[in-house]
Amino acid sequence: MNAPGWSVLATYATGFEADFAIAQLEAAEIPAVRDNNDSAGIFGAGFQGATTRGYTVMVPSAALDEARELVQPVDESP
Repeated sequence: MNAPGWSVLATYATGFEADFAIAQLEAAEIPAVRDNNDSAGIFGAGFQGATTRGYTVMVPSAALDEARELVQPVDESP
């Protein structure tokens, strides 16, 4: 998906991770969409596991920096 005015935020290995990021963004009132990268395959359209091509999350270009700050991974090292 290459929509004018939208930028790629990140590509996630699983649909669950992509949906979780989208939920965080929507809670902060940042619109987001995900591209499944043709992941349906033999598992069907609702498949949420890992795929070789991943799941790309896009946000409006104007909100890209704010979105990146919001969904940064948490450092869990001691």
